Amino acid sequence: MIDDADAFDDDEASGYDFGRRPLPRGLTLRALVPNAITSAALCCGLTGIRFAIGGDFRSAVLAVILAGMLDGIDGRVARAMRAQSRFGAELDSLSDAIAFGVAPALILYLWSLQQVPRFGWFAALALAVCCALRLARFNAQIDMADQPHKSAGFLTGVPAPVGAGLALMPLYLWIASGRDEFRHPVAVAIWTAVIAFLMISNTATLGWTGLRPRRTIRLEVIGLVGLVFAALLTEPWLTLVGVCAAYIAMLPVGVLRYRRFRQQRAAARDRQMSGAEAD
Repeated sequence: MIDDADAFDDDEASGYDFGRRPLPRGLTLRALVPNAITSAALCCGLTGIRFAIGGDFRSAVLAVILAGMLDGIDGRVARAMRAQSRFGAELDSLSDAIAFGVAPALILYLWSLQQVPRFGWFAALALAVCCALRLARFNAQIDMADQPHKSAGFLTGVPAPVGAGLALMPLYLWIASGRDEFRHPVAVAIWTAVIAFLMISNTATLGWTGLRPRRTIRLEVIGLVGLVFAALLTEPWLTLVGVCAAYIAMLPVGVLRYRRFRQQRAAARDRQMSGAEAD
């Protein structure tokens, strides 16, 4: 004789929900693709650590850059395929913490910072921890409707992939020039700590949605992007240095544009309040 508890267990195991339609078995291809891309980015970051342990720092940097490229497309693929999920968001954050926090920190430590073990290790820890804190802050705010920076097309602090790229800038210079001055552990540690602070700062930085070139220069912008890609093929390390320098130069621009936006928004609010009082 089968009691009610046994019947409940059989229904649950068979995938039925009390007479309603059966639950889907496994993941659909639509949900699998973006998560697979995120997992590939995670594997690239971990592989970068493996290359650094073996002393192949060029391949280590390339692995982190490849992880950044994959991270840049997984979200767009998920939106295009309508496969966004909370699982994907959590996996993406975990992948970013390792690929853009732990991996660059260990690469820099094995390349230079281990020459001053205590001070260098704290700098590496700062980069990894600040990356994790930034991602935790992002996850905590993901469901908040009121996000002033995001609603205006800005980001809060330096994004994790960009922070990883900026932190590795001394390594680009060392590979391009071969000069050991760029490998000085104290200078690298200070640079790493500065980038770590920028990742968790409340500084308004320009997001992709905030970059809107004027119609009169759009063709020039397209040509510039093409030249940058050509430069990456011919002189990759110097080009990466130039891209990092350009991003750093744009940081004050983002701060000034956001301050102007806040002033305009405050003026509009004052006009609305004045109009309401007049009525």
